Amino acid sequence: MSAIQKYVRTTASRGRETERVGPFLATYSPGTHHPMLNYAIPDDGAKPTPAEIGALTEAFRRRGLLPRLEYFTDVAPDLENLLVEAGYAIERRVPLMTCTPARFADHPAPGGYAIREPESGEDYRGMRSAQNRAYGDPAEVTEEETERARKSKAAGVTSALAEDLAADEIVGGGVALEVVDGTTEIAGIGVLDTHRRRGLGAALAAFLTQDAYAKGAHTAFLTPGDLGIGRMYARLGYRPAGESVHLSLT
Repeated sequence: MSAIQKYVRTTASRGRETERVGPFLATYSPGTHHPMLNYAIPDDGAKPTPAEIGALTEAFRRRGLLPRLEYFTDVAPDLENLLVEAGYAIERRVPLMTCTPARFADHPAPGGYAIREPESGEDYRGMRSAQNRAYGDPAEVTEEETERARKSKAAGVTSALAEDLAADEIVGGGVALEVVDGTTEIAGIGVLDTHRRRGLGAALAAFLTQDAYAKGAHTAFLTPGDLGIGRMYARLGYRPAGESVHLSLT
């Protein structure tokens, strides 16, 4: 678990401003206040003092951001109680699932659809728009977002889109973050609600997982939103390995 948390600390810092606050690494995404893109990660075994928690809270407040943390509970088992005592509340608990090449089971795209990497700026824009809509966010994608997604390939990020071939429409997407020390994270898997329950989410995850193994990864991990989605990933060979907790102070 410590190795996976180390991976998250490394990749969360890419393209973000960071600040060391006591036993926390605070990460801030320029140009957005989205809470999922601005959060702190504790050191292994973190047992912060009330003053250190207060300093972390103030660091986010100064930037007009929601004070927020995401981390794997096994890495800092005492931290949750300390944060709750300081007024933080649990947003959600998310299962952590991992997969190795030996367990992996492929899942091809269903008939009438294709899973592929984006090939143009319009592909990236369509993929990001589909992901946004799948998560209930506005469909509009800025040029900056499109360019950031396009440039992420040079940093080792693999993007994948799901395409409805008959309609010539991008209906989903996801990413595999860069491989670091043999580990990668599969993230952002989203499919439009009009195209769900056809196996597209599993096909996207399978495409990205297989690509990561081809690049030398020995461990892929993801954090499904709920147990139902987790069962989909289990069919690919992903198994429960721990828990991630999200806390914030409103």
